[in-house]
Parts: sequence; structure tokens; C-alpha cells
Amino acid sequence: MLSRIAESFYWMARHLERADNTARALDINFIHMLESDEGVSEETQWKPLLTIMGADEGYEDLYPDGRVTVQRVIHLLTQDSRNPGCIHSSLRMARENARAVRDRISNPMWETLNDFWLTTDRHLEARLPPWRAAEFYAFVHREVATFFGFAHATMMRGEAYGFSGLGILQERADMTARILDVRYHLLLPDPAMVGSPLDYYQWGALLKSLSGFEAYRRRYQSGIRPLEVVEFVILNPDFPRSLIYCIEGMERALERIGPPPQASVVTRLQALRQQLVGIGAAEILEQGLHEYLDAFLARLADFGAALQADYFDAYPEDG
Repeated sequence: MLSRIAESFYWMARHLERADNTARALDINFIHMLESDEGVSEETQWKPLLTIMGADEGYEDLYPDGRVTVQRVIHLLTQDSRNPGCIHSSLRMARENARAVRDRISNPMWETLNDFWLTTDRHLEARLPPWRAAEFYAFVHREVATFFGFAHATMMRGEAYGFSGLGILQERADMTARILDVRYHLLLPDPAMVGSPLDYYQWGALLKSLSGFEAYRRRYQSGIRPLEVVEFVILNPDFPRSLIYCIEGMERALERIGPPPQASVVTRLQALRQQLVGIGAAEILEQGLHEYLDAFLARLADFGAALQADYFDAYPEDG
């Protein structure tokens, strides 16, 4: 497979996963805004989302007054063309990459993504108001799930499927680590709140932002506890958004692709796995969750750089 084709499959899938993750985080935050204590300010509710999405600096550049409001955050993360990571930009890039491999994906995949993009582009011509946001984010979830469903049902399990899987799982691992890092910092156990309805709700919101609330409750019968949330989100191999699940899936994807031109991508992936094995949630918290996740994200970025060098830039004459 030509390196430019492989790169298009990777980014097609990764941009779609990014759009879905962004919509999920916005949707849960919006619900939290509607149900939270009236005394909580907009900035308190929405500034952490900018941190999760890595949009802090961009927001400050666009809004020098520093005021964080629901309308501004929704606009920046959903449709502002000045933000390359917004949902609108992610879907545009996903569709452009799908166009580059149009002859290698099934008709249902192309038609779903093309219609998804055209509908979204029309829908976001005007500024999206908060009261219409939940409906739009639900639409994004459905369409991304439909596309990935067609991909799962129609793609040959070869190189293209492997590169797509790498894009999905790398983006998913990145988002899971970011959400847990920021949310846990905000929800550091307060003895006065442990076991309270607010404590339960806030930790539940973290799990819902990862689509893991129901699965967590089936796995743990003693309620929501920070230690078990960390264990579930990082180390549970059966939860499809856990860090260990993503890394194991990336290993399987590399097996489908075959040996890389250089060994660095394999070395970087092994480093990620080594961080996740032979350790428990209590030890992670004792080390410092922020430090642990910061190291994981750094290793994940190293893996992405190695993937670019070993596969996509390895044969520049293909580009």
C-alpha cells in the first residue's frame, strides 16, 4: 500500500473519532450545565472542557477578555473554522481523506460519510445555539457509529483496516487520558463530599463522557469510587475506551499491517504497554495520577511521531 493511501485511511478514521469524542464531551458537559447547582458559574463548568480539548491557548487568542461562556465554547469546539480540531473541521478532513481512498472503501461507507458531511455543513452555516446543541451532538454520534459499523461490516481485514484501527484507537486513548486527567483533578476526593449525591453525580458524569457509566455499574456493585473509576478507565481490558484496551487494539492493528520499515514504532508501542502492565490503580494514585497520565500522553505522542516517520514519511516518492 502506498504511504499516502495508508495515511489517508489513518486520518479518515482518526478525524471521525475526534469529532465523535468532541461531541460526546460537549454533550455531557451541556447536560451537566442543565442539572448542576445554580450557583456554579459558566467558567467553572466550561473551562475544563477547553483544557481537555487542548484549546486553552486558542480560546485566549480569540477572546482576549478571558470570559468563558457556554456559547463561546460550543462555537469554538463545534464550528469555528479558526479551530482545526472543531467538529466541523474534523468532519471536513475525514471526508477529504475518504475521497482520497474512494476506490478502496465500500459504497455504504462513502455515501454515509459524504451525506454526513453535507448535512453537517448545511446545519452549521449558522451559529449553533446551546438549546439545539444536544440534538446535533446526538446526530454526530449516530452518523459516526453508522460509518464505523459499515467499515466493520464491509472492509477486508488487511492493511487499510489496520491503519484505520490505529487512527481510531490512538485518538480514543488520547481523549480518555485527557478526560480522566482533567476531571479527576477537579473531582479530587473531598471527605465532606464522599458518598453524597453530588459526588456520585460528578463521577458519573466522568464515566458518561466516556460512555462507560452503565458498564461500570455492572462491573462494580459498591457504587462509584475514585479508585475503581481509575482502575476501570485505565486497566480494564474489556472496556472499549480504557487505555489498556486501546493499546492492545493498536497492537492487533500493527499485526494486520505487517512489519514497519523501521523498528521505532514497535518500540514506542511496547513502551506504552509496559506502562500499563504490572501496576494497579492504587499504585497509580500513589505515584500521582496526573504524572502517570502525563507520561502516557507523552509516550502516545512519541508513538504518533514514529508512526508518521516509519510508515507515512518512509517513502516520500509515494506522496
